[in-house]
Amino acid sequence: MKAVVLLSGGIDSSTTAAIAKAEGYEIYALSFDYSQRHKIELESAKKVAENLGVKKHLIIKFDLREIGGSALTSDIEVPKGRRQSSRAAEQQAEVGESEICNLKSAIPVTYVPARNTIFLSFALSWAETLEAPDIFIGTNAVDYSGYPDCRPEYLRAFEDMANLATKISVEGKIKFKINAPLLYMTKAEIIKKGADLGFDYSLTWSCYDPQKDQKPCSKCDSCLFRAKGFEEAQIKDPLLNKAD
Repeated sequence: MKAVVLLSGGIDSSTTAAIAKAEGYEIYALSFDYSQRHKIELESAKKVAENLGVKKHLIIKFDLREIGGSALTSDIEVPKGRRQSSRAAEQQAEVGESEICNLKSAIPVTYVPARNTIFLSFALSWAETLEAPDIFIGTNAVDYSGYPDCRPEYLRAFEDMANLATKISVEGKIKFKINAPLLYMTKAEIIKKGADLGFDYSLTWSCYDPQKDQKPCSKCDSCLFRAKGFEEAQIKDPLLNKAD
């Protein structure tokens, strides 16, 4: 079975790739150099792809700095020290999936306009060429920053569009499926799942604002979620241990 897996080099996408491998998929990993502030993540993506023995790893380059609108693609400062909700799982159970995103604080400036739509569109194009019905994305709607393209209804809508907009699907040869195995998992649950699969998290990168010494800032949303996840999983972060 072939699958296209979006791979940023972070915890979520890397765990998703590890899950796809464990499920027996032949992995075609797809990463993007979009002139992001944290381009260092691409080095991690390469290491993860090699570690998992993917069939092929593509890195597609385009420049979202020409569009801007995000702290990751312009000179807007990356927010630091934002308070994170510890009640995400309970809130999910109380109100249902459609309202998860609304329970978060205001969408931060690290949101990149339409990023998941852009990434999934590239993945869909490659999947159609490969005749691969499965696309994997590490979207998470529990421990995340509240981005609108993280929501389950968004993924369902994209899946519907994919099956309307592609020749191979319209001809009835393939029905595309967007797989998001981490969607309702906390960061700790994600890390535990990867650890159970034997995945090496020292290969990953999370920080939105790498420091001059190429170390994580430890204060951006992504760093805070990473730290929270390892702490709640009761597992030491091997990336920080390696850096020390």
